[in-house]
Amino acid sequence: MINSKDSKFRKPRIWSNKELKKFSRFFYGKSLNVSGWQDKDKEGSTYYEKYFYNCKEYYISNFKKSMRGFQGNLKNEFYLDLINTKLENKENYFDIVFNHTTLEHIFEIDLAFKNLSKLTKDILIVVVPFLQEEHGDYGDYWRFTPQSILKLYEKNNLKLSYLSYNDNDNESIYIFAVGSKNLQTHYKLSGINGNKVNNIGNKLIGTKIITNSYIKKIILFFKSKYGF
Repeated sequence: MINSKDSKFRKPRIWSNKELKKFSRFFYGKSLNVSGWQDKDKEGSTYYEKYFYNCKEYYISNFKKSMRGFQGNLKNEFYLDLINTKLENKENYFDIVFNHTTLEHIFEIDLAFKNLSKLTKDILIVVVPFLQEEHGDYGDYWRFTPQSILKLYEKNNLKLSYLSYNDNDNESIYIFAVGSKNLQTHYKLSGINGNKVNNIGNKLIGTKIITNSYIKKIILFFKSKYGF
């Protein structure tokens, strides 16, 4: 059971795990969890065991040993700085690249996304916050909209195949996006249930938070009670 104190942070993670699970059957070849920390999905499993189990090779990258993601001698772990253009000779090396809630911590967002795109020869999956409290231990610079995600994929020659978000009024809101460089893969991914790509810019995200804000509730209370 999720503790009510941290449910607004845990629920989006669990939601994004369910979204990722929808795509497991498409995960083959070589995959990379970028900035994967300890590869934990925060539900008692690892991403490799629960989501990327069909992959021939599974890698995890982290920033550097002394900072994020330090986890000892993990198999197939290497250290990768997303604002370093060298990319450790891994350009177009992976079939799937997965990055969960780290882009908001990188100020050079265009370069970071460009490098994520260079790492994959097919599928790129990102999870980013649309609405979340500031968590600045490693710097916290950005929040994303569906329209910004679409532009980032297009700018880096990827088709945005699938996009969804958990638009609730009592928890942080994440955006889950999947894109591909391969047109055939794109058509397969775009048919997954829950796809909101065609609603980008039409059905607006975050309206429940605004509608049910505490400030608005207080105003409505005083209006109903005192008539102003």
